[in-house]
Amino acid sequence: MAENLIIVESPAKTRTIKKFLGKGWQVEATKGHIKDLPQRKLGVEIDKGFLPQYVVIKGKKRIIMKLKAEAKKASKVFLAPDPDREGEAIAWHVAQEIDGINSSVLRASFNEITKEAVLRGIDSAGPLDMKKVFAQQARRILDRLVGYKVSPFLWKTIYRGLSAGRVQSVALRILSEREKEIEEFISQEYWSITAFLETEKKKSFHARLFKIDGKDFSIENEKEAQGLVNDIQTKEFVVSQLKKEKKQRHPYPPYITSTLQQDSARRIFFSPKKTMTVAQQLYEGVDLGEKGSVGLITYMRTDSVRVSEEAKKNLRNYIGKNFGDRYLSEKPREYRSKKGAQEAHEAVRPTFVEYTPDEIKGYLTNDQFKLYQLIWNRFCASQMSSAWYDFVSAEIGADRYLFKASSKNLIFDGFLKVYKEIKENNSSEEEEEKIPELKEGELLNLLDLQPKQHFTKPPPRFNEASLIKELEANGIGRPSTYAQILSTLKQRKYVASENKKLIPTELGLTVNRILVERFPDIFNVEFTAVMESELDKIEEGEDKWIEVLKNFYTPFEATLKKVEKEKTKIKNGLEEKTDVLCEKCGKPMIVKWGKNGKFLACSGFPECKNTKPLISEEEEKIAESHKCELCGSPMVVKTGKFGRFLACSRYPDCKNTKPLSLGIKCPEKDCGGHIVERKSKRGKVFFGCSNYPECNFATWYKPLARVCPGCGVEFMVLKKSKSKGDILKCLKCGYEEKEKTEEKDE
Repeated sequence: MAENLIIVESPAKTRTIKKFLGKGWQVEATKGHIKDLPQRKLGVEIDKGFLPQYVVIKGKKRIIMKLKAEAKKASKVFLAPDPDREGEAIAWHVAQEIDGINSSVLRASFNEITKEAVLRGIDSAGPLDMKKVFAQQARRILDRLVGYKVSPFLWKTIYRGLSAGRVQSVALRILSEREKEIEEFISQEYWSITAFLETEKKKSFHARLFKIDGKDFSIENEKEAQGLVNDIQTKEFVVSQLKKEKKQRHPYPPYITSTLQQDSARRIFFSPKKTMTVAQQLYEGVDLGEKGSVGLITYMRTDSVRVSEEAKKNLRNYIGKNFGDRYLSEKPREYRSKKGAQEAHEAVRPTFVEYTPDEIKGYLTNDQFKLYQLIWNRFCASQMSSAWYDFVSAEIGADRYLFKASSKNLIFDGFLKVYKEIKENNSSEEEEEKIPELKEGELLNLLDLQPKQHFTKPPPRFNEASLIKELEANGIGRPSTYAQILSTLKQRKYVASENKKLIPTELGLTVNRILVERFPDIFNVEFTAVMESELDKIEEGEDKWIEVLKNFYTPFEATLKKVEKEKTKIKNGLEEKTDVLCEKCGKPMIVKWGKNGKFLACSGFPECKNTKPLISEEEEKIAESHKCELCGSPMVVKTGKFGRFLACSRYPDCKNTKPLSLGIKCPEKDCGGHIVERKSKRGKVFFGCSNYPECNFATWYKPLARVCPGCGVEFMVLKKSKSKGDILKCLKCGYEEKEKTEEKDE
């Protein structure tokens, strides 16, 4: 009897599924897409109804031949790539390749890689969902049209190799506009007044001034603040109102893709890309020893918070048995997905709640354990009872002035037993000062009255978690695209990550400015959200994919023709005049863009082709202090694959180079080297010894020529801390002190 054939995406899944099904089943993998649009041409026949010209991806011919051979022998073929639009497109391409070889081809979907789910998926297998296929095809063509039509425009105006992705460019716009807000922000001074009070029983606490004459107020300077303090000091403080109430905090729903990526970034410091890579491993299956290979979580690309009734029942039984009925919510909690979510999918959850993180920790890598623990805890918390707090609020009158003090006290942890609260800045909730026992009408003793200066702050820069949240809130991108958007922005060097904040580079800001100015109707948040909605309608059968593309391309083509005529003007507008004269012909040098950033070029081009690096004041000072040991010529600072370095100004006649030194000796005993700036394989700057590999000294923190007061070492490193600010630390003795900068109180 011929075997049945199952075709999945990942080789890791083949091993797991094969163990579930045993004899009579063959499992093969496509290893991702087998077909795509060609790399070196548009690959879309616009005048033929946007007909895509799919080609076999390089290296996939052998895989296709194997699939055909196995399909020919099989009695039935089950196409089982991942259960999303991309998976449906992969299944469709495979079906086209084996068309005519096997007449019994069905689509099977596995929301989780467990034996029950796989058998259920096979039993309910049916035809391909062509609405999903067309939705994915429309997205791919849209992205190709934008990328292949707009990117060359950037090549002609800035430099070759840049890209203008349809969604990534809108994410770049969000980051760039936030950066502009920060640059244009004008900080305003304001003051607060805090009273330190004592009860009749000698218990102290503090309260903040929040009303004057029953109205909101603003204290703009120290003089005004001190005047109020002088007046308030003469008043009696009396408890005018006291409120005590119990409040509850409810658990969150299980994760969807976006919330998993956000929480993973905040709690375990995984990038979205890393989160999805590790989640894929957990979904495909992990060897649990005697239990065999088990898919530990459900499919991780989802925007639905739905949980199957069976999984919910199993979870509630687990909570009651292991935590007690007190920790189980009175009735099953139901969560509502956002509008447009694909409810066919479940939330990201453990496939077996009884496989606790601690029980299977020995079978997981450190990264797998961290992410699985996060997913398990959140899922478990979703059906637990609410946390209860005692809230106390006191209003304290001092004549025309009203002060307020409040506190909360956790009296029952509920779901917090497994899923702790965390703030956006990665810190756990701090315990507030507890208000002592008070009674209305009680006279309080004023211990101290402190005015404090503050300054308004600009909006914060986005980190990876908050940008994903912003994209999701605006309907930009989908669960499968968030990680790719962020990694593309970094790869293209449009965005840099500094202290976990995303900062647009000068190149990114320049690209954004050009795209927004020339394509205002394409690269904007509202339009991109509408396009996502149109793609959803294709999947739901409400729109035809060709009509959606036509409606997009007609105005897009008109804009392209207009900007094509302006490309020379735009390119010239990016050039900056300088006072630097060309040493070869005497004409002024101008600033131009190249693949390594800005550089100086002779304005006499093409007659004079002289160019040289654009050097900052810092780099110029560094270069002035170094001479070439081989020929005596000045050295210049250049940027290469591994970061900045010093090179002879007479290159190519003299090819002498050396690392960029900070002028600080290596601290290792008898080393004799000095600390130089270097760059890791991932592009992150670090500082190491010039005698590497003989000396392995290295640090991520920038060394500064400051003598340590603790042990006398000749340098300390600069550490940036959210809680402490900029800190100077000695790597030898651990001494720390605050970096002396101009401070502004919060």
